[in-house]
Amino acid sequence: MSRLARAAILAIAGDWCWKGWEHVLYCPETGKTGMQKTTGMTVFGYLAQHPQEAAYFNDAMVGFHGDEPQAVADACDFSHGETVVDVGGGTGNLLAAILERHPSTHGILADLPHVIDEARTRMASLGVLERCDLQAIDFFESVPAGGDVYLLSHVIHDWTEEQGLAILRNCRRAMKPGSRLQIVEMVLPAGDTPHPGKLLDLAMLVMPGGEERTAEEYRLLLNAAGLRMTRVILTASAVSVIEAVA
Repeated sequence: MSRLARAAILAIAGDWCWKGWEHVLYCPETGKTGMQKTTGMTVFGYLAQHPQEAAYFNDAMVGFHGDEPQAVADACDFSHGETVVDVGGGTGNLLAAILERHPSTHGILADLPHVIDEARTRMASLGVLERCDLQAIDFFESVPAGGDVYLLSHVIHDWTEEQGLAILRNCRRAMKPGSRLQIVEMVLPAGDTPHPGKLLDLAMLVMPGGEERTAEEYRLLLNAAGLRMTRVILTASAVSVIEAVA
């Protein structure tokens, strides 16, 4: 069994995660998550206090997203020597793929302090640390200013509408003229059309308390944050890239 597969089992089948699913009906009834019911805190608050579980979770996310980083790096144009700010970028899996694919690009990886500590080792092992600044942030407070491209990969779907707006508005404040924002997520089809993201939508409800969205729902959310959706870029993976400008 690979290290990433083992981490996924330890993360998703661990008591802290599994017990949240015991309260799946509690979530739509109260608007709160299974994690809040069992631990009294959010998923990310819990992980900040439990470093071993956080390490398993970070490795599990790398495994789950598989070929996504390379697919995004191939589908989007980062070839102009730009500075790419990966907001809530975890241990840097996506940003590393972009830096490897586009040698003239510079990166800023911004996440919580305990995540950045782990990311430093990973980025060094991938040989891209010298082209990447690591910044410990709380994206509900602020994000690094002056980037050319702002990435939010599997971030907005973790949060409620109000929380998602707070993150997007902080990105909007940090963007300079000509900057663009790229949201990497599954984009749901409207109505009852089957889609794997609709199962993931249930997981968002139970654990972090967020939701998956359609392209129209992303457009409305971006508008409310002072951003304009310009296009949805398909990739060779399950995710798309929702692009927006100020």
